[in-house]
Amino acid sequence: MARYALRRIVEAIPVFLGVVLVVFLLYSVVPGDPARLLAGQRGDPETIARIRADWGLDRPLHEQFFSFVWSAIRFDLGRSYRNNMDVLDAILLRVPATLELVVASLLLGGVVGISVGIISAVRQNTFLDYLAMTGAVIGISAPTFWIGLLLILVFALKLGWIPGMGYGDGRWIYLVLPAVTLATRPMALLARITRSAMLETIRQDYIRTARAKGLSEWAVTVKHALRNALIPVVTILGTETAAMLGGVVVTETVFAWPGLGRLFVEALTFRDYPIIRGQVLFLATVFIVANLIVDLSYALFDPRIRYE
Repeated sequence: MARYALRRIVEAIPVFLGVVLVVFLLYSVVPGDPARLLAGQRGDPETIARIRADWGLDRPLHEQFFSFVWSAIRFDLGRSYRNNMDVLDAILLRVPATLELVVASLLLGGVVGISVGIISAVRQNTFLDYLAMTGAVIGISAPTFWIGLLLILVFALKLGWIPGMGYGDGRWIYLVLPAVTLATRPMALLARITRSAMLETIRQDYIRTARAKGLSEWAVTVKHALRNALIPVVTILGTETAAMLGGVVVTETVFAWPGLGRLFVEALTFRDYPIIRGQVLFLATVFIVANLIVDLSYALFDPRIRYE
């Protein structure tokens, strides 16, 4: 397994560099000059030229790219154009709020989604099954911003039960609506995938044998059927966990949540390229690690899988 993990890490290096290159080029050709934004509307050409020279913006693109990659290897992601703050410090400052939101959404989406999928499979073609799958389709199809605004309208403005926006010094009540919003899509996906995997598994011969031995339906469903149906579920769970970190932009913007998503929006607004590139590096690393963990976890759920 160690050799397999090492090989996957080595294979991820060119993917990682390719992502950085594409993002670097895309944001380099976007209209707008960071130096002009820093100088302000009344900045004269000499000031703008000096800012470009200080930040290395006057160098050729290939030199800027290789300089950035070399600095990133040394964990030096540069400094923000907007406030001269170290990029790594700016990202780490926002990580706790985003991590809190993602973990809460992941727990909610995982527990509810898998439970609904199991119930739908066990009660196939019943009203409960149809209701759950209809809700799953709506959850997958509905835009995140629409779900967030709807929750704010109903539970914050109309009923007044839960605060609609803000972080609230970390109080859990402020986490409810953003977590539900971010968990809706993975919850719906997990419900559908779990149902499909369970329906395929509970028709196997060893499930009938387990029932014939007199095992309770709970033991048959959870200990035998669910474990063997978890591989596609774990795959979706892993990819959605990584996708949540990339998808918090909309949720954090809607709910004014002070995490990585809002930092990314602010960086785009001010053409703060070091922050943008730093976050891309962070998210690319998260995706690579998440996929590696998912691959290595398959052997825990299916003993037939071995890594050579």
